[in-house]
Amino acid sequence: MNPQLLDWLASEFMDSGWDVKHMVRLIVNSHTYKQVSTPSKKLQTLDPYNRNLACQSRWRIEAELVRDNALSIAGLLVPKIGGPSVKPYQPEGYWENLNFPPRTYEADHGDSQYRRGLYTWWQRTFLHPSLLAFDAPGREECTAERNRSNIPQQALALLNDPTYVEAARAFAARILKEGGSDATSRIQWAWRQALARAPRPDEATTARALLDQHLGEYRRDPQAAEALSKVGLLPAPKDVDLAELAAWTNVARVILNLHETITRS
Repeated sequence: MNPQLLDWLASEFMDSGWDVKHMVRLIVNSHTYKQVSTPSKKLQTLDPYNRNLACQSRWRIEAELVRDNALSIAGLLVPKIGGPSVKPYQPEGYWENLNFPPRTYEADHGDSQYRRGLYTWWQRTFLHPSLLAFDAPGREECTAERNRSNIPQQALALLNDPTYVEAARAFAARILKEGGSDATSRIQWAWRQALARAPRPDEATTARALLDQHLGEYRRDPQAAEALSKVGLLPAPKDVDLAELAAWTNVARVILNLHETITRS
């Protein structure tokens, strides 16, 4: 790190009266924080470890925020502050080895299902499996810095966890309702909503091919489309073609699974 910068930040923190919100606002509005994460060849040579903060740091967002981000993109996130812990979807039997006394887990309904990850119910040694997949630590001891891994379970969670499947389905409903009247404009809209940029030509071509493939499959198998529409508590829109919704759900699942979607850059 830059010792002069750290000294200045420490002095600013004291002078502000130990105002944490002031410091967070100061940092995130700084020119350094807003820089892109792509370094030039010159910067890679002069400062390979980015100790001088010449470009933005790039890492996967925290475990709680991975789910928050998906819910926000889908339009499901409930931003209410405070209140008791909540219980998102969790695999049946995950707590079966918890004894003294045995415990059962029942997922919450209504707004509680879509609260921020900060409020997720946390058993000290059995933290929620989605949080575990994205390197949230246990609470047996203090953790000054979280590890960051890149493992297959993370992609499997994003593709198959009911939370993310439901979020993809809700995002697909938004795509159909707000994204325009044709597939091209809807793909453009989806990319801007999730990634704040337009898709590259190769990305748009791949997404369109995926959409056409799944649309054909769900037209031939309407029961599969209906089954997908029932994942999670959120009811499917009544005025939508379930095959089309299911096809766009699979496109949305891919978007939510992209490295760029869960990476701070």
